[in-house]
Amino acid sequence: MQVTPLQDRVLVERIAEEKKTAGGIIIPDNNAEKPSQGKIVSVGAGYRKDDGSFSALTVKSGDTVLFGKYSGSEVKLDGKEYLIMREDDILGILQ
Repeated sequence: MQVTPLQDRVLVERIAEEKKTAGGIIIPDNNAEKPSQGKIVSVGAGYRKDDGSFSALTVKSGDTVLFGKYSGSEVKLDGKEYLIMREDDILGILQ
């Protein structure tokens, strides 16, 4: 299924975090926090300006981003979980 977010929204797939700490301790699934990093799958057209034109988004498909813990809305498409969020919810682009 192909999904294109509207306006200034982006579709993000979470990147799984390590299940083991640096010291070698394995974290069980029920205690692990949801990752706050993801890969942008799809982006909308951009912000609508007062004159009716669009301003392109800063992020693009394929970017790895950092976002807030409770950002976006969770959706399930073709058995995979994604987040749809506004570009404003993205804290930064990871290089």
